[in-house]
Amino acid sequence: MREANWKNSDKYFHARGNYDAAQRGPGGAWAAEVIRQCIKEEIYSIAAMEGDSRPMGAEEKPSRRAADQAANNWGRSGGDPNVYRPEGLPSQY
Repeated sequence: MREANWKNSDKYFHARGNYDAAQRGPGGAWAAEVIRQCIKEEIYSIAAMEGDSRPMGAEEKPSRRAADQAANNWGRSGGDPNVYRPEGLPSQY
């Protein structure tokens, strides 16, 4: 995602990563969910260590987080990640 550095590609990469994991079988879908939970917990832990009771950006973009989660769930459930693909994103992604 960072390598691509493509505007409006965040949801695509959320869906793509979860889709690819889910294609590896039930263990892949499970691993994608566990990783998502770990990342969420890490964000809260870092915020707490810095003396902030909210994770980074928590107050600003709940709709963005909900959209990310929807893309995660879409990909993990086998939905085609290309529905989130931004126009013009190079084919290598």
